[in-house]
Amino acid sequence: MDKSSGKERRRDHPFAYQQEHQNGSGPYKDGEKSSRQVIEHYYSRMTLDFHTNKKVLEEVAIIPSKRLRNKIAGFSTHLMKRIQKGPVRGISLKLQEEERERRMDFLPHVSAIKSDQIEVDKETMDMFASLGMTDLPGLVQVDPVAVSVTQFGFGRGGPGGFVRRG
Repeated sequence: MDKSSGKERRRDHPFAYQQEHQNGSGPYKDGEKSSRQVIEHYYSRMTLDFHTNKKVLEEVAIIPSKRLRNKIAGFSTHLMKRIQKGPVRGISLKLQEEERERRMDFLPHVSAIKSDQIEVDKETMDMFASLGMTDLPGLVQVDPVAVSVTQFGFGRGGPGGFVRRG
């Protein structure tokens, strides 16, 4: 029985934190494996917010210290953000398939590809002509605009050299 919280600490609990490696060797740092397991089992409750994940961990897992709980919550948040972007090694494929399907089902309101008018310079127009593609709809030749480059000095825009401030 833990004196501080009155909760019983059991090592056989499925999400009781257990030291993964004794001497620091191995594939995972502190709590990384635990983070992956919690995400696999409680993905629907985990969010992209550290504080929410910390509270979820408090409810579902037995973690011996506050510092370790915060480490696991932080890494879980990091993994959740990575899962949003694409597949993550060490997390169940079923979960990632669901996430991939969710991304694939998204339909934008306006297509980024569709464009009524395509502005190109003379060189590009010549290239299209050599390929026999001048009859593309919306292809318009425009004159290149000269871009003026202003010099600010060197480095980060200062005058350069030693400047005494006093």
